[in-house]
Amino acid sequence: MTPTDEHVITAERLRRSYAGGFEAVRGVSFAVARGEVFALLGTNGAGKTSTVELLEGLARPAGGRVRVLGLDPWSRRAEVRPRTGVMLQDGGFPSDLTVTETVRMWAGVTSAARGPAGARRRTEVLERVGLAARADVRVKQLSGGERRRLDLALALLGRPEVLFLDEPTTGMDPEGRRDTWALVRELRDEGTTVLLTTHYLEEAEQLADRLGILHAGELVLSGTPDEVTAARPARIRFRLPEGVPAARLPLALRAAADGPRVEIRTATLQQTLAELLRWAEDSGVALDRLDARSASLEEAFLDIAASTPEAVR
Repeated sequence: MTPTDEHVITAERLRRSYAGGFEAVRGVSFAVARGEVFALLGTNGAGKTSTVELLEGLARPAGGRVRVLGLDPWSRRAEVRPRTGVMLQDGGFPSDLTVTETVRMWAGVTSAARGPAGARRRTEVLERVGLAARADVRVKQLSGGERRRLDLALALLGRPEVLFLDEPTTGMDPEGRRDTWALVRELRDEGTTVLLTTHYLEEAEQLADRLGILHAGELVLSGTPDEVTAARPARIRFRLPEGVPAARLPLALRAAADGPRVEIRTATLQQTLAELLRWAEDSGVALDRLDARSASLEEAFLDIAASTPEAVR
């Protein structure tokens, strides 16, 4: 990785340790381009939160270097923070305040949301996240998904150049999730750089221009969603009719059979499928429940997650 002026976020050999010498982030390096959505994935304990907190300037790295907008977010936090928006997993706002009161309180510490122009901005962000009609409702009366929308609204108050989203759609219903996806795309199109963590692999596939997968504190795979899945074999599954053993299949198909159920893994899906269908036609064999598909992000993720039992924070 060679950082350039177009990289808004850079992490170089980033490390983070906790009390007792436990190392949660182990030499992680990646860069996020201006106007890009970058998704950071990983199992529970893979080191996602530990990494993102370093990028947000909430902790000092034990080693390596991090830059946000060309600045160290820890030592120059006063310069970086007004230009970034942060959506934590739980905002922890007072439950007895209304939505409007919460936004007004947060605007008091957000320079771009003060004064007459700030009042318009506060109204605008509630409209963008779909909470305008809930402005007078107390936070404790909001659903889990609505609270996440409020967290997002507060992260957007300062018109951030860089937006950190930590599990942004947790608790949202499918409609809310898709509305949030549409908003993230709009923000990207407006030039905002977005780094998000998520457990929803479909969310990463839908939103990310590029992604990285963390495991045991290390970045083990990165690239576009297509590049990440292209590194995994495609899959063909079917059932053989009674009396037709998997041993009759051509050796070149490298089939793994469990009784009549057969699974073939291949790097050349079209060629392998064509060979299978020719064999079935020539042999007069009907392939029941035939299913052929390219590798998915989920399969790549689960392969990585299963590779090592070790976990970190």
